[in-house]
Amino acid sequence: MKVLVVEDEQAIADNIVYSLKLEGFAVQHCMLGNDALSLLKQQPFDLMILDVGLPDINGFEVCKLVRQFSELPIIFLTARDHEIDRVVGLEIGGDDYVTKPFSPRELVARVKVILKRVRPTQPASGEVNQAAILLCDDVKKQWLYYGQPLDLTRYEYGLLATLFSQPERVFSRDQLMAEVWPDACGSFDRAVDTHIKGLRAKLKKVAEHDLIKTHRGLGYSLVLPCS
Repeated sequence: MKVLVVEDEQAIADNIVYSLKLEGFAVQHCMLGNDALSLLKQQPFDLMILDVGLPDINGFEVCKLVRQFSELPIIFLTARDHEIDRVVGLEIGGDDYVTKPFSPRELVARVKVILKRVRPTQPASGEVNQAAILLCDDVKKQWLYYGQPLDLTRYEYGLLATLFSQPERVFSRDQLMAEVWPDACGSFDRAVDTHIKGLRAKLKKVAEHDLIKTHRGLGYSLVLPCS
């Protein structure tokens, strides 16, 4: 697994790099947001640890630019601990938010959790065969709806995988957050709603059936058509 660390304070970066390497990660470090963007376009990474307060470009802006071409998991580092910053970080595509000062061990633990959770488990084969309308190719990380591939973001993929794991079960927003956004608190309901809306739109391009049902005040469920 390869991690890109974008941090302009050398001492902090050295601690992060050292801790990650101790756990077997390959690590590359840069100090500027523009350098990070160049690296991401040149070589594959499994995750990026991104400081918000970079000297050349704000980390949130870096994340927005990255999301134009990659669904790479991103952990924000920041000296600020305001809820609005955490909300913004998650809504623009961040996976976690760590406030300085922090424990390098805890950061590494969060990296492991995210890398584990961004690879949703394939639904049981019996369910896939029974519900052939909606199929998952776990090797290609691709969902097929009536035989047509869906172009999903990582979050949409995770939401669909979670809902499909137990059709007709109502998942609360907090439960969906826990499955798809690791270490996020339940106050970020808007992130779930936004990605559910995007997922619904992509499903409806294939078929008019409303596959995802909203349960007001409760959450969401997936209801497969009979044919």
